[in-house]
Amino acid sequence: MVKRYYILFLVFAFVLQVHAQQDEMRQTVAYLASQELGGRYPGTAGDSLASAYIVDQLRSLKLKPIIKAKKEKGFYQDFNFTKKEQEITTHNILAVLPGKDKQLRHEYIVVGSHYDHLGMGGEGSGSRRPDTLAVHPGADDNASGDAVVLQLAKYFKQVGSPRSIIFAFFGAEEQGLIGSKQFLEWMKKADAQRINLPADPKGIVAMVNLDMVGRMRDSAMSVSGTGTSTDFKTIVEQVAEQTKLNVSCTPDGYGPSDHASFVAAEIPVLFLTTGGHMEYHTPDDMPPTLNYDGLQQTLTFSETLIDRLANLPTTPDYISVPSSQTMKHAKFKVTLGLMPDVMGASRIPGLRADIVVAGKPAYQAGIRSGDIIQEIDGKPVKDINEYMERLSELQPDTTIPVKVLRGEKVLTFQVELKKVKK
Repeated sequence: MVKRYYILFLVFAFVLQVHAQQDEMRQTVAYLASQELGGRYPGTAGDSLASAYIVDQLRSLKLKPIIKAKKEKGFYQDFNFTKKEQEITTHNILAVLPGKDKQLRHEYIVVGSHYDHLGMGGEGSGSRRPDTLAVHPGADDNASGDAVVLQLAKYFKQVGSPRSIIFAFFGAEEQGLIGSKQFLEWMKKADAQRINLPADPKGIVAMVNLDMVGRMRDSAMSVSGTGTSTDFKTIVEQVAEQTKLNVSCTPDGYGPSDHASFVAAEIPVLFLTTGGHMEYHTPDDMPPTLNYDGLQQTLTFSETLIDRLANLPTTPDYISVPSSQTMKHAKFKVTLGLMPDVMGASRIPGLRADIVVAGKPAYQAGIRSGDIIQEIDGKPVKDINEYMERLSELQPDTTIPVKVLRGEKVLTFQVELKKVKK
């Protein structure tokens, strides 16, 4: 009887912990993506407020600063950059959890996310609605990643880690990965004010990046960089099985987020994301659109993954992997008007159309969200790369057949293609 009550107590305590974590992540997203912060554009008042919030959280955990300075100033790495002939001052926010193992504590893992966003949007801002001046809250991009990294800092402060962990919140990512590049450049130079960090970037043995992790669908996540170190793919697959996630692995570590800066420095990386959506880089990327149960799944996966990396008996090697994004720079003359499943969440052959935009060619032809595209113009489509390749071959002012699977039915639609508007 006592044993049964003890088990019930443990289950109850675990449920309470999960609820507390999720509530705290909701609060973090709600604040960082609030109208008050104005889209967290670098150098603005919203940038400063977001930074102060994150630093307060890190200081409350009694993590180590990275600069010889008083109180909160010890957690800022300031830098400048120029945008449209204007010099902007912003910063990275960093805190260190020293490792507990006498040998491994000299090896550092960076666990990072970027905290900046697009501000009010506008022409040249990266907004997908450049004609609309309005707060771009950036709930998924990337308040979601910030919320998870703060929880990871709290978790590892409680349980400890053999290797040292740098919790990093990078600034000016949306301006071209500036914050992460500035951090690595700073680490190459001697600085008497720097403390609690490795002597140079060679002391960083792995980087885990979380960017846009708040819109999980079908328990699916994409992890890039699984080929940048020998054991990474096996570890990711084992953790995915353990945490019951459908994980799509990409070997290379390239991509438009801060992990790419670390790959350029020949540091192995793992990039976690739950993918794009129609609210990406618009004023509609707001807190209510996030999947908070999915965010909890991401947190659990990340805890287990980083724990595995921190406990590796040997230093992770670095493997240079050619980019698998062969169609990244392809010029498309047409669009179907849909958002494909880049996560590879569907286990059925083909590529699922996550969102089919009303009024666009695919929708007008009869294709709907959830349909699985299996052929375009008579050629097979099995993944995102083949989809992009097929798209690059198409010409405007033509009509092509698109075969899809809808439930158990195979349907073919005639899609009238229009020229992409520039």
